[in-house]
Amino acid sequence: MEKEADFFADSKQKVKEYIQNRMLLLRLEMVEKTSKLVSVMFIGLLIAILSLFILLFLSFMAGYYFAALTNSLYLGFGIVCGFYILLLVFIILGGKKLLQKFITNTVIETIFDQTADNDDDDDTDNKEA
Repeated sequence: MEKEADFFADSKQKVKEYIQNRMLLLRLEMVEKTSKLVSVMFIGLLIAILSLFILLFLSFMAGYYFAALTNSLYLGFGIVCGFYILLLVFIILGGKKLLQKFITNTVIETIFDQTADNDDDDDTDNKEA
C-alpha cells in the first residue's frame, strides 16, 4: 500500500513539474516571438525614416528641377505637390486593402516562422531515431 502512495505522490510531483516546465516553455516561446516581431517592426521603422529623408531630398531636387524648366518656383514645386496628391488619392482608393494585407501577412509570417522552423527540426530528429 505504501508503494502505491509513493507512486501517486511521485506521479503528482512529476505532473506538477511537467506543467511548470511546459508553462515556462510557452512563456519563453512567446518572449522569443514577441522580440522577433519587435525587431522586425524596429527595422521597418528605421527603413521608413531613411526612406522619408531620401524622398524629401529627392522632392526638393525635383521641385527645383521643374522650377528651372518652367522658370517658376511655384509651378515647379506645384508639379511635385500635384504628383504627391495623385499618389495619395491612389493609395486611399486602392492601396488600403493591399497595404493591410501585406502588414497582416508579414506579422503572421514573423510569428509563425519560428514555429515552422521548430517543426522541421522535430521531423528530422524523429527520422533519425
